[in-house]
Amino acid sequence: MLVFRRAAGAGGGVEVLLGHMGGPFWARKDAAAWTVVKGEVEPGEPDEAAARREFTEELGLPVPRGRWLPLGEVRQSGGKVVAAWALEADLDPATMVFGTFTMEWPPRSGTLREFPELDRVAWLRLADAREKIVRGQLPLLDRLAEQAG
Repeated sequence: MLVFRRAAGAGGGVEVLLGHMGGPFWARKDAAAWTVVKGEVEPGEPDEAAARREFTEELGLPVPRGRWLPLGEVRQSGGKVVAAWALEADLDPATMVFGTFTMEWPPRSGTLREFPELDRVAWLRLADAREKIVRGQLPLLDRLAEQAG
C-alpha cells in the first residue's frame, strides 16, 4: 500500500508515506532503504486482503477509507513480486505502532532478538522518495505520479 497526500503550501505536489526498514541490516542505511508498506501473501489469500492485513500489522492502524488506485506489480532485486495500490490519506506517523519480527542476531550466535519491521516512517515528496525507496519499487512512484497528477 502506497499512501499519498497532496502537499500543503507553495508548490503543492504529492507526498508519499514510506517506511524505513527495521533490523540491524538496515540500521545505518538511508538511500534505497525505504519501502512501501508491504508483506507476504498467505496461501489462498487475495492480494487485496493481504495488503489490508499487512498495513495493519506493520503500522498498527486500520486501512483508511478511500479509493484504491492499482499500481500493478514490480519485481524487486531479490525476486520478490510486490502487487501495490495507492490510497490517498493523511496519516500521522506518531500514531503508528510498528509490527516486529524475530531473527538470530548476531548471526550464528544462537540468540533470537526482536526487531521492528519498520523503524520509522516519513512523508516524502516524490523527488526525495525516489532517492530513498528500494530500487525495485521505483516504478510504483512513477505510476502514482501518472495517476495522482
